[in-house]
Amino acid sequence: MLKTQKDLFCLEDNITYLNGAYMAPQLQSVQQVGIENLQKKAKPYLISEQDFFSEKLVLKKRFAQLIDAEDYQSTAIIPSVSYGIAIVAKNIPFQKGDEILVLEEQFPSNYYTWKALEKEKGVNVIVIKTPTTTLGRGKRWNEAILEAITSKTKVVAMPQVHWADGTWFDLKAIRKRTNEVEAYLIIDGTQSIGAMPFSVSQINPDALICGGYKWLMGPYGLGMAYFGKRFDTGIPIENNWMNHEGVDNFSNLVNYNQNFKPKATRYDVGESSNFILTPMLSEAIRQLIEWTPEAVQHYCQKITEKPLKTLQDLDCFIEEPEFRGAHLFGIYLSKEQSIQKIKNRLSEKKIFVSYRGGAIRVSPNVYNTTEDVEKLVSCFI
Repeated sequence: MLKTQKDLFCLEDNITYLNGAYMAPQLQSVQQVGIENLQKKAKPYLISEQDFFSEKLVLKKRFAQLIDAEDYQSTAIIPSVSYGIAIVAKNIPFQKGDEILVLEEQFPSNYYTWKALEKEKGVNVIVIKTPTTTLGRGKRWNEAILEAITSKTKVVAMPQVHWADGTWFDLKAIRKRTNEVEAYLIIDGTQSIGAMPFSVSQINPDALICGGYKWLMGPYGLGMAYFGKRFDTGIPIENNWMNHEGVDNFSNLVNYNQNFKPKATRYDVGESSNFILTPMLSEAIRQLIEWTPEAVQHYCQKITEKPLKTLQDLDCFIEEPEFRGAHLFGIYLSKEQSIQKIKNRLSEKKIFVSYRGGAIRVSPNVYNTTEDVEKLVSCFI
C-alpha cells in the first residue's frame, strides 16, 4: 500500500498543491534526467547515432506496459493532444452526414478539430449535454452517451474522466456500443492515464491520446498515443525522416525510402528523439509503473474519503465515488456559499486548485495527505 511520496518531488513545504490536473509537479528523478541530458547536448560528440532510437524505444515500451498494450509499435510519441487528434481525424473516412459525439465542455483540443470537420466534410458534431439534475448525474450522463450512439455515429471522442470535474465514463460499455455500429472510439486520456487503471487489451480503443505533463508526470511539450489496428496503414500528418523505413543507417539516408515504418511508429512527431524531454517522460512512466495506477487511485481515495463527506454535509455537490475519479473531482457550491470568499481563503493558505466551469476542481496525488485535503475543506466552513 502506497504512503505519501512527497519526498520524491520538488515541492515546497509551505504550499498545499492539489492541482495535478493543471500540471504535475516535477519528480526529482525526472528533473535529474532532464539536467543530465541538457548538459549532454553541450557535448554533441557524446550523442551517438543509436541514441536517436534507443530512448524512444524505452519510452514506447514503458507506455505500452502502463496502458496494457500488447505491442509497443502501436504507440507513438506526440507533442500534444491536438496533434494526436489531428492524426485520427486525417485517417477516418468520413461521409457527409456522419455524426461525431463529444461531451459538453470537454477539453478544447478534443473538440476544435472535430468541429472544423463540419464545414470541411459535412459531418455533424453532437454534444452530449451534462444532466441538469445532481441526483444520479454521472449515471445519467453515461446513459445519455449510450443512447446517442446510432447507425449515424462515426466517432465517439471523449475522455475517461471529464477534465473539469472528474466525472467517470464507462468506456467498456461505450466501446461495446460503438462496436455494434462500427464507430471509432477516440479517447483523450490526459486526465486519467497514470492515475487511474486503463487497459487497452480490455477496452480496445481505436486511439488513446495523452498529454504527458499531467498524470504521466512528464515534461511539458511531449505526450504519448496508442493507435489501434484501424490506423496501422494510415498517413501521418508530417513526413519526417524518422518515420520512414531504413533510417537506422545514417549513411543510407540519401537513398530515400517512401515506405512508412509499421503501425503507429509512422505517427511519431519529428525530432521525437528529443534528447531531453523523451528520457524525462520515460523516467516518469517508469515511476508510475513502479507505483501502479491502481495504487495511485486507491491512495487518492483513501486520503479524500472522510474530508469529502464533510463537504457534502455542507451541501456541496460532489459526484458519487463510483462515477468520478478519486484523483480528480469537482466541488459545486450551494447557492448560499460564496466562491470568491473560498478563493480568498484558499489563496491565503497557499492551497492550489483550479476553477473549471462551475466547479472548483481538486486533483490530489501521491504527494498529498489527508491533512492536505482537510486543510482544503477548512476553507469551506
